[in-house]
Amino acid sequence: MDAGAATGRGPAADEHEAKLVAGLRAGDEQAFCDLFDRYYGSLVSVARRYTATREAAEDAVQETFTAVVDGIDRFEGRSSLKTWLFRILINRAITRGEKESRTQPFSAVVRSEDDPIVDPDRFYGTEHRWAGFWSAPPSANFPEERVLGGELREVVRSIVADLPPQQGLVLSLRDVEGMDSDEVCELLGISEGNQRVLLHRARAKCRTALERHGDLLSGVIR
Repeated sequence: MDAGAATGRGPAADEHEAKLVAGLRAGDEQAFCDLFDRYYGSLVSVARRYTATREAAEDAVQETFTAVVDGIDRFEGRSSLKTWLFRILINRAITRGEKESRTQPFSAVVRSEDDPIVDPDRFYGTEHRWAGFWSAPPSANFPEERVLGGELREVVRSIVADLPPQQGLVLSLRDVEGMDSDEVCELLGISEGNQRVLLHRARAKCRTALERHGDLLSGVIR
């Protein structure tokens, strides 16, 4: 099995990454600018999960890019450049977060049965003939013009920012950065089961919050 198949990357992505790595090793300024433009915003977003301030997150990102430039000759391609980049970033951000006493190890994450994914009031109680079924099913009230506009994007950003740090980070890596479960587990040092629970809870909370926002919008424009 070749490296691209092992990591789930296609030929085009592998070729682009190879050119980017070669450019970085050659000291090509444009290659660095491409890397910076592609990942800066995402790296800051991830770093904010570990740091108390945006300034500290940006410092961690700056350290990350410096480490990449200094260490690119040691990059062996066992993982994608993107995964390597985020691994460096997370290590830097954790260090800064620990100094600020703001970080929590992922190994300490425990699934709590007292933390329901969906409000229990949305289901019929035990006294009802349809006990356990939806009493208030998920809503599809999302006006198309609002969904396609910038307002909903801002709502999504706000919802993700308000998630518990571990859930928000896993959601960002999986659904925003497009990493697969193996990459996320490797990056964060968590089990597949833990990753799956965190992602499921984050998606469910986002879905519920978006439903509420959609209901409010539809009530306003009716």
